[in-house]
Amino acid sequence: MQIYVSAQAKPGGDGSKQAPFQTISQAAKIARAGDEVLVAPGIYRERVDPLNGGESDEKRIVYRSEEKLGAVITGAEPVKHWQPHSENIWIARISNGIFGERNPFTALVSGDWFVATMVAHTGDVYLNGKSMYEVTELEQVEHPQRSEASWDSDFSLYTWYTEQDEASNETVLYANFQGKDPNQENVEISVRPSCFYPSREGVNYITLSGFTVCMAATQWAPPTAYQEGMIGPHWSKGWIIEDCDIYESKCSGISLGKYLQPENDNKWLHKKYKDGTQTERECICQAQREGWSKERIGSHIVRRCDIHDCGQTGIVGHLGGVFSIIEDNHIHHINNKQNLAGAEIGGIKMHAAIDVIVRRNHFHHCTRGLWLDWQAQGTRVTQNLFHHNTLPNLPEEEKAETGPALMMGIGEDIFVEVSHGPTLIDNNLLLSARSLKLPTQGVALVHNLIAGGLVSVSIGTDNGAKTLSSPRYTPYHVPHQTEVAGFMTFLHGDMRFYNNIFVQQPIHPLLRAGMENMEPNCWDDGNVLCGTFPYNGYPTFEEWDKEFEGYCGMGSAPSDRYYMHLPVWAEGNVYFNGAKPWDKEKNAVQVTDAEVSLSIRQENGTYILETDLYEHMPKGKRPFISTETLGMAFEPEQKFEEPDGTPIVFGTDYFGEHRGIEPMPGPFEIGKAHIVL
Repeated sequence: MQIYVSAQAKPGGDGSKQAPFQTISQAAKIARAGDEVLVAPGIYRERVDPLNGGESDEKRIVYRSEEKLGAVITGAEPVKHWQPHSENIWIARISNGIFGERNPFTALVSGDWFVATMVAHTGDVYLNGKSMYEVTELEQVEHPQRSEASWDSDFSLYTWYTEQDEASNETVLYANFQGKDPNQENVEISVRPSCFYPSREGVNYITLSGFTVCMAATQWAPPTAYQEGMIGPHWSKGWIIEDCDIYESKCSGISLGKYLQPENDNKWLHKKYKDGTQTERECICQAQREGWSKERIGSHIVRRCDIHDCGQTGIVGHLGGVFSIIEDNHIHHINNKQNLAGAEIGGIKMHAAIDVIVRRNHFHHCTRGLWLDWQAQGTRVTQNLFHHNTLPNLPEEEKAETGPALMMGIGEDIFVEVSHGPTLIDNNLLLSARSLKLPTQGVALVHNLIAGGLVSVSIGTDNGAKTLSSPRYTPYHVPHQTEVAGFMTFLHGDMRFYNNIFVQQPIHPLLRAGMENMEPNCWDDGNVLCGTFPYNGYPTFEEWDKEFEGYCGMGSAPSDRYYMHLPVWAEGNVYFNGAKPWDKEKNAVQVTDAEVSLSIRQENGTYILETDLYEHMPKGKRPFISTETLGMAFEPEQKFEEPDGTPIVFGTDYFGEHRGIEPMPGPFEIGKAHIVL
């Protein structure tokens, strides 16, 4: 059955084409498996709470915008009654009844691993669709200070402040619109905590297609809490979110994440006695007891969406995103205001991305591009473009701090944290100053173009105790399932580098100074030097294997064999501009007779890679890589293979073009000076 919705419809419609419903929520109350909800262009100021789900992939409920991006689901309401307060300052009073159960202008952003650098509310004020900057005192509205941390410092002068008038039960907003008349502009405030999100779990097989979704007052979404998003399946199976424009969520745009565990929700923040790693382990084990399985949870698809200008993440997920596909999305300008801080920020931030495929996405101008935290087991990151994910607009040298604070405040293209693998990263372009943060093991990097540093090698897997040992034990799973097979800390290594191109880019003086001036710490070494050399000293497989020769159990002499670094494999890689190989790499090729250029530019919405490195590419035989070449990740004893267990042969490149028997290193089988991406 087709159900019709139009914001311009008269009240009292029945959902027919002749008499559409006025709201999507009306349709969501009656839609059943196999139905299609067709939504006419217009603005829908509502939180859609689907009552029912589909029954299978073939019999799902589809919500479709009749005109792509024409139907707008927004968590905001317009405010047209601003009054002058003082020079450049306007005031508006909002009756608190409009907010329902949660007033976003009294609810504070909070949660595990959120760094409260300021008092921040979940609500926002938007000028022409763009969120302004909250401040903590009225004086900061009257005399705003430019934020040098913001990636858009000019707009940081547009400030707002809120307080409560308890006598009248009103939210009072003060705002500086920099000379603009807010009653002549489009000024809105966030009212609802989400836009399309079921209130109950298990609402399966829903498609959301072609909508604009924006401006909701979402809460911080750590892995140990109920994870909110403007859109989300809420602990369900088989959703498809496609062809949507998703922007201006206070925290997260899409949540594929965790359900509510009342006794374990933000437990680390509220109780403190157990460290966050332990509460995280408890969340995982509780979820497994309560039905976290491939049969019930995950297997979502997010595709062809434009996801941008969110405060915490474009896509967030823990446990609920397993077995999903995230493909062909444009994910950009995430956390650029820099008013939210903490360890859960990125274009995508996923815990437990078991058998998740992240392919053909474009990540740029995010504080961090892709963060795979814990249990990136069977995860494949392939054919993605990453650039400008490391402070692209660095300040002038004399104005900036050059110590640890600078380096700890920046991200990288891909961060894989405390996972046992197998994690496969192949055929990607990693062009930021910091390409890969790798406090982890069990990763294979194959046919990538890497132009930034490898960061946090050999560190970052402990909890940072002052004097005592504090290793982080994280789980690994039965292959291609959610069942936990064991817990283990990290030996580091178990890394594979095959047929990659490493290009050392010019290093900004601040990044170099920050790296050189960093005091030793257990989280970040600030490395912006390109190459596999951070693994110097790690054993080859043959060296590691030799440690076990003659071992006969309890009668053997004491040895570090079970606690030494795991081996590294590297072959077929090419290094330009002084990029350095691992000291034991097999047949490493360093090009020393030419300096190559590498840059990316945008032209009429198209991104173009310009480089002369293929003019200087040395000839030579490189290995053809497949699942069998890569072997098994050490701890889970699982191969680098497809989610269904079939082997991978790396016979196609970034564009899907066929690779020959003697493949070209890097992501392109045919190298050119101008490559349209």
